[in-house]
Amino acid sequence: MGHSQAEKGHNRERILMEAADQIRDGGLESVSVGKLMKSVNLTHGGFYVHFASRADLLAQALKRALVDGARRSPKGSSGARAFASFIKNYLNRNHRDARSSGCAISALVSDVGRADVQSKTVMAAYIEDYIAATRQQLGDDDDSRAMLAVSAMVGALALSRVMTDPDRSDALLHTVRDHLAAFDDANELARSSNRGEA
Repeated sequence: MGHSQAEKGHNRERILMEAADQIRDGGLESVSVGKLMKSVNLTHGGFYVHFASRADLLAQALKRALVDGARRSPKGSSGARAFASFIKNYLNRNHRDARSSGCAISALVSDVGRADVQSKTVMAAYIEDYIAATRQQLGDDDDSRAMLAVSAMVGALALSRVMTDPDRSDALLHTVRDHLAAFDDANELARSSNRGEA
């Protein structure tokens, strides 16, 4: 790869990283192409060397933000303990207060709901992956409990960020966390019963 191609790749990466940071912090509409290019010390005209349009940039930066926030998704082992640990890690005040570094789904779901099809398609794929990972962690054959869990977690985190009373915001996170943990414990008992362990 020639110097110019390497430099082009490096510049594209800088633009994407900065745009992803701006999106996570201020939403999709916070990104202005002119200001973005200035923030990475590149010219406005050079933008189209890297992206077909602003919509193309937003979709790719959204994907980057979602990948960066994916550490909050369920991984590894399955079962009630693993799921409870995952819920505890997701529904807490540290994650609530880390909008720009936490789960990008909860930070951006409202913005993307009003965005173009390209951005919706990017986030929809990540939501499906999140549901699948949660389903696997729960040890289920269908999506229903995973859909409920993901919806409750993303919704609770988004709502907790709006609440102005920190104690009430904490209470919301704790309540949803406790209900999801109890929901999984009850189903773990049912699965044990079906296996003849009860």
